[in-house]
Amino acid sequence: MLQTPSGGAGHGIAAVDSGLMSIGTVLNTLRDEFPEVTISKIRFLESEGLIEPQRTPSGYRKFSPEDVERLAHVLRMQRDHYLPLKVIREYLDAMERGEVVTLPTVGRQRDGEPVLEPERPTAVRIGRAELLAAAEIGDEELEEWQSYGLVTPLPDGAYDADTVTVAALVAELGRFGIEPRHLRAMKAAADREAGLVDQVVAPLKRHRNPQTRALAEARSKELAGLTVKLHAALVRIALGVRQP
Repeated sequence: MLQTPSGGAGHGIAAVDSGLMSIGTVLNTLRDEFPEVTISKIRFLESEGLIEPQRTPSGYRKFSPEDVERLAHVLRMQRDHYLPLKVIREYLDAMERGEVVTLPTVGRQRDGEPVLEPERPTAVRIGRAELLAAAEIGDEELEEWQSYGLVTPLPDGAYDADTVTVAALVAELGRFGIEPRHLRAMKAAADREAGLVDQVVAPLKRHRNPQTRALAEARSKELAGLTVKLHAALVRIALGVRQP
């Protein structure tokens, strides 16, 4: 069994039923740990060679527990280590060959302060064509999303991992009839929340000490996670949807 980069054994992901699973079942299995994962994201990772599910004669994907565990590793390394997919694929392949490999990561001391390794991995980046394929949309739709500020390319025209996630979510919401213009309020709210977080960490960002600036980045991530959880809880309360 593959071990997680942090030393765990997949957070129970491998404990699913031993039979083959549909992509919908896989999505439900992963969403406890990865609430933003989508079917489009899983298909994109398959197209990049990170997973190789079996196919039925009619073309439906069927995932084994090992496929699901590997997929969880990929998502975890994207989230926690900001690694390009090529590096993730090489890392997992090396582990499966029994090689001992390590990844740079952000650790925590006992007092909770972050400790950054000397070098930070390069963030995941994909091109326009890859984004269109991952979100299963056309050029016109992407242009519309960009006009509303929902999706923004990097200066060189590429897109980062978070933008891929946003695109996949916008596409999923569109299947329920929620159009991009309806999401402008969400974008505005996110900008306000980001401004609030930035106010809190601004004094740390201005510090000359690299470790203090690193703390600012870690604190920003922590606050971002808390605001996302609060937003989700408030939406559930407003809708009258309670968690089990």
